[in-house]
Parts: sequence; structure tokens; C-alpha cells
Amino acid sequence: MADWKKLAKEALLADGRIDTREVEILRRALFADQRIDKSELEFLAELRKSAKSAVKEFMKLFMDAVKNHMLADGVITDSEAAWLRKTIFADNKVDAEEIELLKALKQAAKQTSPEFDKLYAECVK
Repeated sequence: MADWKKLAKEALLADGRIDTREVEILRRALFADQRIDKSELEFLAELRKSAKSAVKEFMKLFMDAVKNHMLADGVITDSEAAWLRKTIFADNKVDAEEIELLKALKQAAKQTSPEFDKLYAECVK
């Protein structure tokens, strides 16, 4: 059986970039059931890390997916915060979109863990 993530990643990144049409296809497929699971979120994070470039719409899709997954129960746990830390610091810098994401998560969460609060304080000065 083919590994769908590997196959999709190779197809999407054949030219090294993620374009608007590809983002539309990803959004339609991933949000078909209105929820993003851990596997889907990991897939998007890997695409983000591997793409040479991506349209702004891809970052919006990624942020929507993170919020959907992490806020499903209203609580951001230590393990979710650890995943965020690993993802945000994958390129050794914190950009404006990542700060925006952290602010949106903080505002929408019913409860945040100490690990998330620590990450938030480090990134949103």
C-alpha cells in the first residue's frame, strides 16, 4: 500500500513550492470533516518545513489547521505546546505569522498549560 503522505508530499513539492491551487486542494481535502487530526497536522508541518516557497494562503491554511486541532477541546496541553515549540523553532526564528498564531491560540483557548504559557512569553514579548 502506498504511503499517502509521502506520495502527496512528492506531488505537491515536485516544483519546490506550494501554489494557490494546491492550497485549495489541501484545504478542501483536510477540512472535509471539519477537523484536523494529529496526522494531518504533522503532514502540513512537514510540507511547510520542506517547501522552498509557499503562497501566503498556505500559511493561513497551516494556522487554521493548528487552531482547529489544538482548540478542539479548548485546552492547549504541555504536549501540544511542545509540538508548537518544535514547529515554530524549526527554522531557529519566530516570524510574525507564528506570533499571530500564538496570540490567536492564547485568546481562543479556555485553558493553557504552563509549557504553552512559557512559549508564549518567550515569543510574544
